[in-house]
Amino acid sequence: MSNQLHVAILGVGKMGAAMAKELVAAGHTVHLWNRNKSVADELLASLPQGSTQSHNTAHDALVMADFAICLFTNGQVTQSVLLDNPQTLTGVKSNLIVIDMGTSGVDSAKALDQALALKAIAFVDAPVSGSVATIAAHQLLVMASGKESDVRKVEPVFAAFAKKTAYLGVAGAGQAMKLAVNLIVHSLNAAVSEGLALATANGIEAGAAYDVLEESVIAAPFVKYKRAAFLDPAAPVAMRIDTVIKDMGLILDLGQASKTPLTSAAGVRELYALAHKAGFDAQDMAALLSYIRQS
Repeated sequence: MSNQLHVAILGVGKMGAAMAKELVAAGHTVHLWNRNKSVADELLASLPQGSTQSHNTAHDALVMADFAICLFTNGQVTQSVLLDNPQTLTGVKSNLIVIDMGTSGVDSAKALDQALALKAIAFVDAPVSGSVATIAAHQLLVMASGKESDVRKVEPVFAAFAKKTAYLGVAGAGQAMKLAVNLIVHSLNAAVSEGLALATANGIEAGAAYDVLEESVIAAPFVKYKRAAFLDPAAPVAMRIDTVIKDMGLILDLGQASKTPLTSAAGVRELYALAHKAGFDAQDMAALLSYIRQS
């Protein structure tokens, strides 16, 4: 295989757009498909001419690809896009590897692995830890599972935007690890929100309080890069509260299925659910602070 790869990106949101830019910069050709085509067309216009194509159907993008990255809201959408129309996967290259990089859940990863195997198409379950800024800095962490030989074949794609690919085992293990990571992320976001609310309610200026958090023992990378989201109301939305609730549902379901008590997670989910009910559903997860302040 030449160094130039043809990579389809199905689901061109913020993460997909950021990955596309880095893949193009690395010399690869990117094939875009999005359910709202105007989003893919807008990204196409921002990239060097000839490096990218926007397609009318998922099938049209897939038949051009050596690798296909899926980045949808949830596993149900991913399965629907790939499997509902029997024509979607017809005529694809024999060496195509489909990669789900969204937070889709363990059940979805296993279902896709089985369904694609029946079509002799390789599948890699590869959710990520990081953000748009992490992609631009090539610091994304990929949590990959599936056949190890397939994961190794995909690593040249990941190299365009990731610092490391952790191989975790059979399909579904990547999703399980991602949910474990997100359990901590969403809990930390809730703890920072409550901590800032407590500090500011007792006369401490928000910026000064955050300075202390960033210098304290809880100064994880997440705390550092979420500063603007907590302190600037105009900061762009990175992860919506309704997306957090989706994740927490997957987390609690996985805990139940694996007989793992997740007592604190249940409380964290309830806090986000209250913020959702109060109208914060489309706001960034850091808006949990605003909900707590007004409660």
